[in-house]
Amino acid sequence: MKKAVYWEQGPKGTILCRLCPHYCVIQPDAAGICRVRKNINGELISLNYSQVTSLALDPIEKKPLYHFYPGSQILSVGTKGCNLFCGFCQNWQISQADAKTYDITPQTLCDIVGEYSEKGKSIGVSYTYSEPSVWFEFVIESSRLINEKGFKNVMITNGHINEEPLNELLPYIDAMNVDIKSFSSGFYKKICKGQMEPVLQTLNIAKEAGCHVEVTNLIIPDLNDSEEETEELSKWIAKELDDTVPLHFSRYYPAYKFNRPPTPIATLKKASNIARNYLKYVYIGNIPGVEGSDTICYKCGNKVIKRAAFGVIDVDLKDSKCNHCNAPIHVLL
Repeated sequence: MKKAVYWEQGPKGTILCRLCPHYCVIQPDAAGICRVRKNINGELISLNYSQVTSLALDPIEKKPLYHFYPGSQILSVGTKGCNLFCGFCQNWQISQADAKTYDITPQTLCDIVGEYSEKGKSIGVSYTYSEPSVWFEFVIESSRLINEKGFKNVMITNGHINEEPLNELLPYIDAMNVDIKSFSSGFYKKICKGQMEPVLQTLNIAKEAGCHVEVTNLIIPDLNDSEEETEELSKWIAKELDDTVPLHFSRYYPAYKFNRPPTPIATLKKASNIARNYLKYVYIGNIPGVEGSDTICYKCGNKVIKRAAFGVIDVDLKDSKCNHCNAPIHVLL
């Protein structure tokens, strides 16, 4: 445990947490919505500081990040807790439950990254699996150490964080994949118990700060799968961020409290076709064996990066340009 940041004293022993848009007013001996920030003796304490549920070496494509050092490996680390309540959560065992953890300090994590890096097995750390923003104290300390060593820091996040803590993190974060659950405020309020606008703000701020950003949208049948919503999301990314920002459409499978059928492949392909009217790089994920993970040159149609099973099998690029037509491909190599 560690004393948390971004909070202030309230009346009658309460604490106002300012980390995320919920602005939880936390009663004595109670925790906030995320379950991992608790009012103990008049101070806000991070219960999950240095508490790790998962630690694994993953392909960067698994995050998914397709335009950030494709073909590389990254050490992935996660904790318990989340500040949204998505009934379809794929990792609910750690985000919504009291998962088993073990201790790792920021310095130990940095040392592990160094060992993997020396063996050519990792470019840095990905804070992922659950929601890293509610792990703020650990992530900020770890990312500073890892940045000082010249390694990369990546966040896979729901983007539901306030501007001030986000701006403190961003100097140390090299890439983010932000999960836009839906391009509907009503969906966020009803299904996720959160807000959409702060998530869009996170993407704007991160892009403006020079952080590499990619977007994921899990498509759920009859909830956020309309052609109109897909078009609005794609148009927003192109206008507010850039038409070179990669968009990943992911297939929903029954999980946690949701038991509706998986997303039809035809729905994902249709969404991909719509998005390509506005964006240069669109992908389909979470469907083994189905095309949609290759990076295609927007000018000539050449497959400049071929992928299979979360890995790169061929790169047809020279100096981040298509070998066939010389068009610039917006990817960090």
